[in-house]
Amino acid sequence: MPKPYSQDLRFRIRAADLEAAITPRSRWLLLNSPSNPSGAAYSDVELRPLLEVVKRHPHIWLMVDDIYEHLLYDGRKFVTAAQLEPSLRSRTLTINGVSKAYAMTGWRLGFGGGPAELIAAMAVVQSQSTSNPSSVSQAAAVAALTGPQDVVIGRCQAFQKRRDLVVSRLNAMNGITCRIPEGAFYTFASCEGLIGKKAPDGLRIDSDSAFCRYLLERCDVAVVPGSCFGLGPFFRASIRVRRSNFGRWMNIASV
Repeated sequence: MPKPYSQDLRFRIRAADLEAAITPRSRWLLLNSPSNPSGAAYSDVELRPLLEVVKRHPHIWLMVDDIYEHLLYDGRKFVTAAQLEPSLRSRTLTINGVSKAYAMTGWRLGFGGGPAELIAAMAVVQSQSTSNPSSVSQAAAVAALTGPQDVVIGRCQAFQKRRDLVVSRLNAMNGITCRIPEGAFYTFASCEGLIGKKAPDGLRIDSDSAFCRYLLERCDVAVVPGSCFGLGPFFRASIRVRRSNFGRWMNIASV
Protein backbone atom coordinates (compact mmCIF):
# COMPACT_ATOMS: atom_id res chain seq x y z
CA MET A 1 0.00 0.00 0.00
CA PRO A 2 1.44 3.44 -0.89
CA LYS A 3 2.46 5.71 1.94
CA PRO A 4 0.53 8.96 2.55
CA TYR A 5 1.82 11.79 0.33
CA SER A 6 3.86 9.33 -1.75
CA GLN A 7 4.59 9.67 -5.45
CA ASP A 8 2.22 6.74 -6.07
CA LEU A 9 -0.58 8.94 -4.72
CA ARG A 10 0.65 11.95 -6.71
CA PHE A 11 1.57 13.55 -3.37
CA ARG A 12 -2.03 13.83 -2.21
CA ILE A 13 -3.42 12.85 1.15
CA ARG A 14 -6.25 10.34 1.21
CA ALA A 15 -9.36 10.90 3.30
CA ALA A 16 -8.74 7.67 5.19
CA ASP A 17 -5.20 8.76 6.10
CA LEU A 18 -6.46 12.13 7.28
CA GLU A 19 -9.16 10.49 9.37
CA ALA A 20 -6.60 8.17 10.97
CA ALA A 21 -4.25 11.05 11.79
CA ILE A 22 -6.80 13.16 13.67
CA THR A 23 -6.74 13.00 17.46
CA PRO A 24 -8.53 15.01 20.17
CA ARG A 25 -5.41 17.20 20.30
CA SER A 26 -5.54 18.04 16.58
CA ARG A 27 -6.42 21.63 15.83
CA TRP A 28 -5.58 22.56 12.24
CA LEU A 29 -5.38 20.98 8.82
CA LEU A 30 -3.15 22.94 6.44
CA LEU A 31 -3.82 22.44 2.73
CA ASN A 32 -1.60 23.98 0.05
CA SER A 33 -2.90 23.48 -3.49
CA PRO A 34 -1.13 23.81 -5.87
CA SER A 35 1.56 22.56 -3.54
CA ASN A 36 5.06 23.53 -2.61
CA PRO A 37 7.16 21.39 -3.00
CA SER A 38 5.39 18.76 -5.10
CA GLY A 39 3.30 20.89 -7.47
CA ALA A 40 0.31 18.66 -6.73
CA ALA A 41 -3.09 20.31 -7.17
CA TYR A 42 -6.41 19.00 -5.88
CA SER A 43 -9.45 18.95 -8.12
CA ASP A 44 -12.90 19.46 -6.63
CA VAL A 45 -13.47 15.69 -6.74
CA GLU A 46 -10.23 15.07 -4.82
CA LEU A 47 -10.79 17.85 -2.30
CA ARG A 48 -14.37 17.02 -1.29
CA PRO A 49 -13.55 13.80 0.65
CA LEU A 50 -11.02 15.70 2.76
CA LEU A 51 -13.56 18.39 3.55
CA GLU A 52 -16.06 15.73 4.55
CA VAL A 53 -13.54 14.46 7.10
CA VAL A 54 -13.08 17.98 8.49
CA LYS A 55 -16.85 18.39 8.73
CA ARG A 56 -17.03 15.30 10.94
CA HIS A 57 -14.52 16.79 13.41
CA PRO A 58 -15.80 20.17 14.65
CA HIS A 59 -12.63 20.79 16.71
CA ILE A 60 -10.54 20.91 13.51
CA TRP A 61 -9.98 24.21 11.73
CA LEU A 62 -8.85 24.44 8.13
CA MET A 63 -6.02 26.67 6.89
CA VAL A 64 -5.99 26.87 3.09
CA ASP A 65 -2.89 28.24 1.39
CA ASP A 66 -3.91 29.48 -2.08
CA ILE A 67 -0.66 31.30 -2.88
CA TYR A 68 -0.20 29.38 -6.18
CA GLU A 69 -3.80 29.65 -7.34
CA HIS A 70 -2.91 31.26 -10.69
CA LEU A 71 -0.16 28.79 -11.51
CA LEU A 72 -2.11 25.80 -12.79
CA TYR A 73 -1.31 23.89 -15.98
CA ASP A 74 -3.02 21.86 -18.67
CA GLY A 75 -6.31 23.73 -18.34
CA ARG A 76 -6.92 22.75 -14.72
CA LYS A 77 -9.44 24.79 -12.75
CA PHE A 78 -8.63 26.22 -9.34
CA VAL A 79 -10.85 25.29 -6.39
CA THR A 80 -10.63 26.34 -2.76
CA ALA A 81 -12.29 24.92 0.34
CA ALA A 82 -14.49 27.89 1.31
CA GLN A 83 -15.86 27.97 -2.22
CA LEU A 84 -16.44 24.23 -2.38
CA GLU A 85 -17.88 23.76 1.12
CA PRO A 86 -19.54 26.94 2.46
CA SER A 87 -20.58 25.13 5.66
CA LEU A 88 -16.91 25.14 6.72
CA ARG A 89 -16.38 28.87 6.30
CA SER A 90 -16.88 29.48 10.02
CA ARG A 91 -13.66 27.53 10.70
CA THR A 92 -11.69 28.11 7.52
CA LEU A 93 -8.79 30.54 7.14
CA THR A 94 -7.85 31.21 3.51
CA ILE A 95 -4.42 32.76 3.02
CA ASN A 96 -2.84 34.19 -0.11
CA GLY A 97 -0.40 36.84 -1.28
CA VAL A 98 1.25 38.52 -4.23
CA SER A 99 4.66 36.86 -4.02
CA LYS A 100 4.17 34.01 -6.48
CA ALA A 101 1.74 34.85 -9.29
CA TYR A 102 2.85 38.48 -9.44
CA ALA A 103 6.56 37.96 -8.64
CA MET A 104 6.31 40.48 -5.78
CA THR A 105 8.27 38.52 -3.18
CA GLY A 106 10.22 41.54 -1.98
CA TRP A 107 7.05 43.51 -1.28
CA ARG A 108 6.37 41.18 1.67
CA LEU A 109 2.60 41.29 1.51
CA GLY A 110 0.13 38.53 2.23
CA PHE A 111 -3.51 38.50 3.23
CA GLY A 112 -6.10 36.21 4.71
CA GLY A 113 -9.84 35.76 4.90
CA GLY A 114 -11.77 34.03 7.63
CA PRO A 115 -14.14 34.49 10.58
CA ALA A 116 -14.02 38.01 12.01
CA GLU A 117 -12.96 36.83 15.48
CA LEU A 118 -10.03 34.86 14.04
CA ILE A 119 -8.83 37.77 11.90
CA ALA A 120 -9.04 40.08 14.93
CA ALA A 121 -6.93 37.66 16.99
CA MET A 122 -4.38 37.43 14.18
CA ALA A 123 -4.15 41.22 14.05
CA VAL A 124 -3.46 41.36 17.79
CA VAL A 125 -0.62 38.84 17.50
CA GLN A 126 0.92 40.41 14.40
CA SER A 127 0.79 43.94 15.72
CA GLN A 128 3.01 42.90 18.62
CA SER A 129 5.46 40.77 16.63
CA THR A 130 5.97 42.35 13.21
CA SER A 131 5.59 45.73 11.61
CA ASN A 132 2.60 46.50 9.43
CA PRO A 133 2.86 46.28 5.62
CA SER A 134 3.86 49.57 4.05
CA SER A 135 1.37 51.72 2.21
CA VAL A 136 3.49 51.38 -0.93
CA SER A 137 3.26 47.58 -0.83
CA GLN A 138 -0.49 47.74 -0.28
CA ALA A 139 -0.98 50.09 -3.23
CA ALA A 140 1.17 47.86 -5.43
CA ALA A 141 -0.81 44.77 -4.40
CA VAL A 142 -4.11 46.48 -5.20
CA ALA A 143 -2.74 47.36 -8.65
CA ALA A 144 -1.62 43.76 -9.20
CA LEU A 145 -4.88 42.19 -8.06
CA THR A 146 -7.24 44.57 -9.87
CA GLY A 147 -5.20 45.33 -12.98
CA PRO A 148 -4.88 43.40 -16.26
CA GLN A 149 -3.99 39.76 -15.71
CA ASP A 150 -2.39 39.16 -19.10
CA VAL A 151 1.08 39.00 -17.60
CA VAL A 152 -0.01 36.29 -15.15
CA ILE A 153 -1.49 34.19 -17.96
CA GLY A 154 1.63 34.65 -20.06
CA ARG A 155 3.96 33.67 -17.22
CA CYS A 156 1.87 30.59 -16.49
CA GLN A 157 2.16 29.50 -20.12
CA ALA A 158 5.92 30.06 -20.02
CA PHE A 159 6.20 28.03 -16.80
CA GLN A 160 4.24 25.17 -18.36
CA LYS A 161 6.72 24.98 -21.24
CA ARG A 162 9.61 24.99 -18.77
CA ARG A 163 7.88 22.34 -16.68
CA ASP A 164 7.52 20.06 -19.70
CA LEU A 165 11.18 20.54 -20.63
CA VAL A 166 12.50 19.99 -17.10
CA VAL A 167 10.36 16.89 -16.48
CA SER A 168 11.34 15.32 -19.79
CA ARG A 169 15.04 15.94 -19.20
CA LEU A 170 14.90 14.69 -15.61
CA ASN A 171 13.18 11.48 -16.69
CA ALA A 172 15.88 10.97 -19.30
CA MET A 173 18.58 10.88 -16.57
CA ASN A 174 19.64 7.54 -15.16
CA GLY A 175 18.44 7.03 -11.61
CA ILE A 176 15.98 9.94 -11.59
CA THR A 177 12.21 9.84 -12.04
CA CYS A 178 9.86 12.80 -12.01
CA ARG A 179 6.08 13.03 -12.19
CA ILE A 180 4.43 15.94 -13.97
CA PRO A 181 3.37 18.65 -11.48
CA GLU A 182 -0.06 20.16 -11.99
CA GLY A 183 0.81 23.61 -10.67
CA ALA A 184 3.25 25.94 -8.86
CA PHE A 185 6.74 26.27 -10.35
CA TYR A 186 8.60 23.29 -8.97
CA THR A 187 9.42 19.75 -9.97
CA PHE A 188 9.73 17.18 -7.21
CA ALA A 189 11.81 14.33 -8.57
CA SER A 190 13.05 11.13 -6.98
CA CYS A 191 16.78 10.41 -6.90
CA GLU A 192 16.25 7.00 -5.30
CA GLY A 193 18.01 5.31 -8.21
CA LEU A 194 21.23 7.17 -7.36
CA ILE A 195 21.37 6.32 -3.67
CA GLY A 196 24.41 4.16 -2.96
CA LYS A 197 26.25 5.15 -6.13
CA LYS A 198 29.43 7.20 -6.50
CA ALA A 199 29.92 10.39 -8.46
CA PRO A 200 32.82 10.62 -10.97
CA ASP A 201 34.96 12.32 -8.32
CA GLY A 202 34.37 9.48 -5.85
CA LEU A 203 31.72 11.17 -3.69
CA ARG A 204 29.25 8.59 -2.43
CA ILE A 205 25.60 9.55 -2.83
CA ASP A 206 24.00 8.13 0.30
CA SER A 207 20.95 10.41 0.57
CA ASP A 208 18.94 13.07 -1.20
CA SER A 209 20.87 15.65 0.84
CA ALA A 210 24.18 14.28 -0.46
CA PHE A 211 22.87 14.42 -4.02
CA CYS A 212 21.75 18.03 -3.62
CA ARG A 213 25.07 18.93 -2.05
CA TYR A 214 26.84 17.36 -5.04
CA LEU A 215 24.80 19.48 -7.46
CA LEU A 216 25.57 22.63 -5.49
CA GLU A 217 29.28 22.10 -4.93
CA ARG A 218 30.21 20.44 -8.23
CA CYS A 219 27.66 21.86 -10.68
CA ASP A 220 26.67 25.26 -9.20
CA VAL A 221 23.01 24.22 -9.21
CA ALA A 222 20.87 24.71 -6.11
CA VAL A 223 18.00 22.33 -5.40
CA VAL A 224 16.32 21.45 -2.10
CA PRO A 225 16.44 17.95 -0.56
CA GLY A 226 13.06 16.33 -0.13
CA SER A 227 14.07 15.37 3.41
CA CYS A 228 13.73 19.06 4.31
CA PHE A 229 10.01 18.55 3.68
CA GLY A 230 9.98 15.18 5.43
CA LEU A 231 10.01 13.23 2.18
CA GLY A 232 13.24 11.76 0.87
CA PRO A 233 14.79 10.69 -1.42
CA PHE A 234 13.20 13.43 -3.50
CA PHE A 235 14.53 16.86 -4.41
CA ARG A 236 12.75 20.07 -5.34
CA ALA A 237 13.92 22.06 -8.33
CA SER A 238 12.49 25.42 -9.31
CA ILE A 239 11.63 26.02 -12.95
CA ARG A 240 11.56 29.73 -12.15
CA VAL A 241 15.21 30.32 -13.01
CA ARG A 242 17.09 32.89 -15.01
CA ARG A 243 17.59 32.08 -18.68
CA SER A 244 21.39 32.11 -18.25
CA ASN A 245 21.15 29.34 -15.63
CA PHE A 246 18.48 27.27 -17.33
CA GLY A 247 20.79 25.58 -19.82
CA ARG A 248 23.28 24.67 -17.09
CA TRP A 249 20.55 23.02 -15.03
CA MET A 250 19.27 21.08 -18.04
CA ASN A 251 22.71 19.89 -19.12
CA ILE A 252 23.61 18.20 -15.83
CA ALA A 253 24.34 14.53 -16.29
CA SER A 254 23.21 12.19 -13.56
CA VAL A 255 25.90 10.77 -11.32
